[in-house]
Amino acid sequence: MKLLALFIVFLTSSFCLGQQYKSINFEKVKCDINLEPKQKKVKGDVVFKFKVLQSTDSVFVDAVQMNFENLKLNNETLSNIRNTNQQLIVYHNFKKDSVYHLSFRYSVVPKKALYFLKRQNDWNIWTQGQGKYTSHWLPSFDDTNQKLEFDLTITFSSAYEVLANGVLKNRRKNDSTTTWSYDMEKPMSSYLVALAIGKYNSSTETSKSGVPLVYYYFKNDTSKVEPTYRYSKTIFDFFEDSIGVAYPWQIYKQVPVHDFLYAGMENTSLTIFSEAFMVDSIGYNDQNYININAHELAHQWFGNLVTAASGEHHWLQEGFATFYALQAEKLLFGDDYYHFKLYESAQQLARQDAMGQGTSLLNPKSSSLTFYQRGAWVLHALKHKIGKALFKKAVQNYLLKYQYKNATTTDFFKEIEALYQKDLSDFRQQWLKAEVFPFEEALSVLRAQSAVIKEYMMINCEKDDTNCQEVLESDVSDKAKIKIIAQAPGLVSNKTFNNNLQVRQAIAQYVTDIPSKLKNRYETLLKDKSFLTVEMALYNLWLNFPTDRGKYLAKTEQIIGFSDKNVRLLWLVLNLNTPEYQTDKTQDLINELISYTDSYYSMDVRMKAFEYLDVIGACNSTCMSNLKEAKGHHNWRMVKFAKEQLASKTKE
Repeated sequence: MKLLALFIVFLTSSFCLGQQYKSINFEKVKCDINLEPKQKKVKGDVVFKFKVLQSTDSVFVDAVQMNFENLKLNNETLSNIRNTNQQLIVYHNFKKDSVYHLSFRYSVVPKKALYFLKRQNDWNIWTQGQGKYTSHWLPSFDDTNQKLEFDLTITFSSAYEVLANGVLKNRRKNDSTTTWSYDMEKPMSSYLVALAIGKYNSSTETSKSGVPLVYYYFKNDTSKVEPTYRYSKTIFDFFEDSIGVAYPWQIYKQVPVHDFLYAGMENTSLTIFSEAFMVDSIGYNDQNYININAHELAHQWFGNLVTAASGEHHWLQEGFATFYALQAEKLLFGDDYYHFKLYESAQQLARQDAMGQGTSLLNPKSSSLTFYQRGAWVLHALKHKIGKALFKKAVQNYLLKYQYKNATTTDFFKEIEALYQKDLSDFRQQWLKAEVFPFEEALSVLRAQSAVIKEYMMINCEKDDTNCQEVLESDVSDKAKIKIIAQAPGLVSNKTFNNNLQVRQAIAQYVTDIPSKLKNRYETLLKDKSFLTVEMALYNLWLNFPTDRGKYLAKTEQIIGFSDKNVRLLWLVLNLNTPEYQTDKTQDLINELISYTDSYYSMDVRMKAFEYLDVIGACNSTCMSNLKEAKGHHNWRMVKFAKEQLASKTKE
């Protein structure tokens, strides 16, 4: 009986700790941080300011595997504390309406959320706390409902640039180090705290409303700055106008990092993104940063200013960010681009349902496809239903009412219904709650909005290509032409090559058996301003016309491609498989290919190199050593890849 009573007390205590934000309002934290990269260690002095809303005998801070010393409450030494290795719990008679200051020194070797990496022999240190992981490197709060103002001061080598949330208030030079002091003025959830350290340069623009927009880049990427950050100011100004609420933070910075875990992360006032999106003027045509740029910026309102109260309402962040990113692309690339993006996402959602993987948008375990794309579709359909002006006003009211707070789906729809003055229960049931995405309803909305989509949907060259040749050479949309080429590549003629970059890329992708009559025109694809087109065209030409392999290799020898060296790596492999070409350089070519498996390079380069070496059976002892080392990589994709590669070699 006593054990049962103790168990009940433990459960009650745990529940209370989990709901701490209801009784304790942590208002502000000041953190003075030192990083020791060789030891992968963080040390810091922290001061929390909080107000007690309901009298309690304990407060806690989430802190994973941390060591503490010099703990004080209102400058008095604390002894009644407990370190669970997940939380620091402080026991005290905390009185309602009283304000307290909790201070301590901590140290930790974080297992996640802060990564000490080397990029070309220089440190590149960055954080990724999405969800609840900031507590692995900084005492903070896993509960996103607990919002507070973070002011970070970081000391590090003067050879580097140190970035954090907010405005840089002071930059003090010491002997060999510099101390950077950053200030935030408003509260945010802990998962949005950010740190990025690297050898960066920067350029700055100013928004129409006066907000500094700072674009960081690695010092050897000067030529990539304009193509990467193209339209950034345009998107920022557009969001402030179309959302109807001023950007809620003091400054907006963006910084690329080495081997990031995802495409990007919307840390408050400091977006971190993968350096793979740093592109030159040619790479811009294939995989530019615009959608990621707009998506992470939209999160500064949807997610950072107003945060979902729980996982059930996650779409309020990802759905909104996806929707507004599409709005930005619509501004830049036109209505047809926008509607095709919606059409493609509707098809993806329908396929997910067909595989039995569809879920309600309010299911916290839904897929990213559901949260992002179905969430965006809800907003598109809602805007279509209630009208543009009312939709904008409702979103504006929602953001202003819940700014710097948390909200639910019900909170958002209350603002909609207050203006629309009609019940939207049926809409919510169909678009949010139902497990199956309303595909036919979505198509109906698109047909009503886009004649181009209607035209596109009518094309079916797989069943009957009688009229498809004529349509391919007419003035139909590029998307329609690409669909025809995908379904019936045999219809491509020399005239088809007269189209734009995207249609020509479709030729390179789908016309893999090249008729001799198309050879001369097909060879022109090697000169296109598209690394994807060049990669595909080089391979297809090399395969189809063996006697001209040397000519194709000579034309493309100086092309590197994206940051993952897609064209160069293919070129090396094709060269090694062309015995009559550069036979005296075989070992040099193999050595170069093997060198790209080294940890000096990004994981995208390494994975491609490993794959090619596996295909040609040239993974030597150096390659194998690098593959084994990759199992300890910080990025799960690289770890999974390395393990699968090693497993396949063991079977052999």
